[in-house]
Amino acid sequence: MSRRRSMHGIQTPMEQFKVEVMRKEGYQVDQAHPENVKYEVAKDLNIPLKQGYNGELTTEQAGKIGGKIGGQMVKELIRQAQENLVKQSPRQ
Repeated sequence: MSRRRSMHGIQTPMEQFKVEVMRKEGYQVDQAHPENVKYEVAKDLNIPLKQGYNGELTTEQAGKIGGKIGGQMVKELIRQAQENLVKQSPRQ
């Protein structure tokens, strides 16, 4: 069990957000194990990520995987914030 999950296996809001974002990007994300999307991303990037120890990966390779996921999440947060600003701005 991931350290970010509750004792009942309920996803955190951030994990739920990751699932939504990565599905929009075309990845198949297991709702019960959203952290596993990193293996799909690694495959797309031709990075040999496997379950367990990955000490042979370079920092650059690991960063590309996390950057792809986190970058998409940040882009979506910015898009949502911009959308909310437009909705809140007074009409002239």
